[in-house]
Amino acid sequence: MFVKAAPAQTVSSRSQALLQVAEAIAHHRDLADLFHDLAARLHDVAHFDYLNLVLHDPERQVMRLHLLETLREKPTHLRVGLELPIGSTPSGRVLESQDPFVVSDVETEPSFPVLMEALRQEGVHSFCVVPLTSAQRRLGTLGFGKLEPYHYDGSEVDFMQQVARQVAVAVDNALNFETARAYQQQLARERDRLRVLLEVNNALVSTLDLRQLFHAIASSLRRVLHHEYTSLALLDPKTNRLRVRALDFSGGQGLIHEEMSVPLDKSPAGHAFATRLPQRYARTDLEKFDSDITRRLIAEGVRVECCVPLITRERVLGTLNVASFRDSAFPQEDQDLLTQVGAQVAIAVENALAFQEIAELKNKLTEEKLYLEDEIRTEHNFEEIVGESSVLKAVLSQLQTVAPTDSTVLITGETGTGKELIARALHNLSGRRDRTFVKINCAAIPTGLLESELFGHEKGAFTGA
Repeated sequence: MFVKAAPAQTVSSRSQALLQVAEAIAHHRDLADLFHDLAARLHDVAHFDYLNLVLHDPERQVMRLHLLETLREKPTHLRVGLELPIGSTPSGRVLESQDPFVVSDVETEPSFPVLMEALRQEGVHSFCVVPLTSAQRRLGTLGFGKLEPYHYDGSEVDFMQQVARQVAVAVDNALNFETARAYQQQLARERDRLRVLLEVNNALVSTLDLRQLFHAIASSLRRVLHHEYTSLALLDPKTNRLRVRALDFSGGQGLIHEEMSVPLDKSPAGHAFATRLPQRYARTDLEKFDSDITRRLIAEGVRVECCVPLITRERVLGTLNVASFRDSAFPQEDQDLLTQVGAQVAIAVENALAFQEIAELKNKLTEEKLYLEDEIRTEHNFEEIVGESSVLKAVLSQLQTVAPTDSTVLITGETGTGKELIARALHNLSGRRDRTFVKINCAAIPTGLLESELFGHEKGAFTGA
């Protein structure tokens, strides 16, 4: 407990107190620590049992209780953060008039009856409110209160105003610092979000594989969005249902897996797909969807899910889904980022699906080409040979069998039966097809030279050398 201060204060003691206030301001950047220190330093030279700081919110036009220091053991019912309209409080009047407002006894004060009743219930019987104004702006008020009736004379009010002028500088600096820090944090968040969009764009142009693309996007989102679950669901035209094509849920129990089928009419993702708008679903919203995947998400502990439709110029491809175990996940700024990411993902998915379709068509064309080439070989490899008889087809079948080998083939037949055509077809089907086909008229070769002409001879064989 603090010892009650003497009613009379000398000018020198108050001057000394002002120096101590300046010293406290120099040592404390945090306003809560500053007020705690001021309450201890000023109690010996000013009459009060509590000290409060009320700041003006110009956007909402309210007076907000920012800090409250009490020197009594009984806890107060007044809570930091309490907001009241400007016209309903003494602080609002002081802010507008810039004149102190002094009440010696709340029992006899006719103005602000609601507030006076609240103060009586708190045990406050007298108070003084002085303006808190810096050179740049009106900040709010500084209030001193006592638990018994007390008359604040002119000298005490002047002293409190001097204290308030010094405190105003500290409050203004602290608010400016908080504003600058808030801007810095906002710029850092915007930088991180722009970096995510850049990374998504880089992933879009660097890979056409849908799975690799998804994991690159999920990794980028984890750095700026607090979430535990990410999935990519695409429409299956055959079943008219969404199918989980990619999943990132390392902290899950395994209830959700890839290739799960998701109905369009009974699921959060299906609802976002149908409305073509980003949707945020709280736990109570999720419980309204009667689908297997929704029940599994709830069983996994998901509290909030955000589903973003992947929309291209022509159609809706599917949804990008993120979920969290926290009820406060995905505020509006996170939803805006997911919408931007979803627009890029839609382009990437469309490109990946087009690439996949082209690859499938290419493979199909390759298979058809091989089939047609085989058919052509079967039907037209003997384009110089015309015939449908079973005997001729048997010969051609034997020809196809022996052509790939290096075996020597003897073709016999009467003159004009097509022995040369068979030999040419044999050459065209063999591994030597790219080389020259050499034909020799054996009838024009003398019998003694036939063997050497066909199979060669050693040097000097005919001269005896």
